[in-house]
Amino acid sequence: MNTDLNALAFVDLETTGGSATKDRITEIGIVLVDSQGVREWTQLINPQTRIPEFIAQITGITNDMVQDAPLFQEVAAEVEAMLHGHLFIAHNARFDYGFLKNEFKRVGREFRPSILCTVKLSRSLYPECRQHNLDSLIARHQLVANNRHRALADAQLIFQFWNTLQRQFSQETLNNTVQTLVNHSSLPPHLDPLLMHEFPEGPGVYLFFGENDMPLYIGKSINIKQRILSHFAADHRHNKEMSLSRQLRRIEWIETAGEIGALLTEAKLIKTMLPIHNQRLRRKNALCAWQLQQTQEQLRPVLTWADSLNFGSQDNLYGLYTSQRDAQKALRSLAERHQLCAAMLGLEKIAPGKPCFAYQLKKCKGACVGLEQPLQHATRLLMAMQKMQLQAWPFAHPVGIKEGEDLHIIDHWCYLGTAKTEADIYDILASGRPAFDRDTYLVLHKAFKKANVLSLAQYL
Repeated sequence: MNTDLNALAFVDLETTGGSATKDRITEIGIVLVDSQGVREWTQLINPQTRIPEFIAQITGITNDMVQDAPLFQEVAAEVEAMLHGHLFIAHNARFDYGFLKNEFKRVGREFRPSILCTVKLSRSLYPECRQHNLDSLIARHQLVANNRHRALADAQLIFQFWNTLQRQFSQETLNNTVQTLVNHSSLPPHLDPLLMHEFPEGPGVYLFFGENDMPLYIGKSINIKQRILSHFAADHRHNKEMSLSRQLRRIEWIETAGEIGALLTEAKLIKTMLPIHNQRLRRKNALCAWQLQQTQEQLRPVLTWADSLNFGSQDNLYGLYTSQRDAQKALRSLAERHQLCAAMLGLEKIAPGKPCFAYQLKKCKGACVGLEQPLQHATRLLMAMQKMQLQAWPFAHPVGIKEGEDLHIIDHWCYLGTAKTEADIYDILASGRPAFDRDTYLVLHKAFKKANVLSLAQYL
């Protein structure tokens, strides 16, 4: 499908923040280019919420300036009529499109334009350049900036950049590049191709749903958009991706402050929602570990289960397994690597004084027949299992992991939730502690080595 380049709308917005679902528009600027010539339109919008001070300092738009401005619903029909039939062109178009789509949605209107992002256009035409933000384009192409960070002024800059491209590239090159960017979508056929413009490019979790909102798959990434699109860029090579592509009907996402939040949220959601394509992280019915118990000079691993022991508090637990079979397999492997006696470990039954099978193969040092003293065997066992030991909860109270503006609340290796305000901390601590979870423990054990951990004793 060829995009009409004779009807263009260069659009820029000013907003109260960066979230298209939570923040609101404070100003719209549009430069229309079509058979009627070049026309400009701008309007302050009452966002029905306070403009943060730091945003006001950047844009120059204050709460007093928008107090008597129209609500978006009062100009929605006019904006829709202007943009109808025009190619929607914006710098970082996902941002402007996302805000307008949500504003139109609030007033019961559907907004589905053809979209061209001039960041992507600049990257395609100037691959040798590293920076493609608007300030970089101003410097690189000597664009004339007036009243920077106001909507119409920035829309005019995008139009200037477009005119620069007309002079520097042939019409064929420019047209082909634009057509490729506008028409490109790797999303499965049941999804709106414009959805790709809404995917955030930061960390978080994404959720795939099928018919009747059945959870299909939950994943995490430090770049949600890139990871989602990667599923379908390779859907012809992998059976799993092909299956997802055929079944997928809806995508949701949850943005997080960083990778830790994404990992914790993913593990929690998978065990709550049980998506059919997440076999590895789905909830298991049982969790077990080895506990070393001493009888006289002998030390023997005994399998213990999470429902009978307070995992997370114990300092004498080794390994985490979802079945007795997996636990015994791991212990057998350990015995083979360190020439430990399977009979002494309880993995093999033999008559007193008889050698174990490994001894007959010269893979046991003879604890079963008295050639190795029990204390020596116990010492070697303890050293061999040291790397498998679970760390007991090192605090006397819950703690928080600071990540950006978020605070992840943790107690006894259990993820309680993420707080954004002080009130959230109290609510999360009062909600109780979930069951000990292997995947969450592994995420937190690694994160604690580098994370900014804060005591929450004062909130108890």
